[in-house]
Amino acid sequence: MRLTHYSDYALRELIYLASLEEGKLASIKEIADAYNISKNHLMKITYELSKLGLIKTVRGRGGGICLNKHPREINVGKLIRITEDDFKLVECMEDGASACIISPVCGLKHVLNEALIAYLRVLDKYTLEDLVKDPLSYRQLLVK
Repeated sequence: MRLTHYSDYALRELIYLASLEEGKLASIKEIADAYNISKNHLMKITYELSKLGLIKTVRGRGGGICLNKHPREINVGKLIRITEDDFKLVECMEDGASACIISPVCGLKHVLNEALIAYLRVLDKYTLEDLVKDPLSYRQLLVK
């Protein structure tokens, strides 16, 4: 399964924020520049992560963004379920009639569904803290 850019960038933003020193704020521009990704796209993601209560935004001079929860409280599987809009891996997994002629007898749908469940179960085992075990190493690569 391939994650959307939205999920990828949401994870990257959270990883960046988890790698910061305690009490430090980051700007959207800073994060976008570090990963060489679209600032406008990251702004939308930041807004959503803020609405979810995962990050805190501080307005004004000296403002920025930081995690609003401890990294151990941010579950990767839960985040992916929120940020991914479609887990239908093939057409026959969609609601409604399938154009596929073998759909009534095909076992692929069930195999893919089982694989998807296993995929999400693995992600459910991990938190942001698991992804950023050594924040200093991340800072050395990301923060300029």
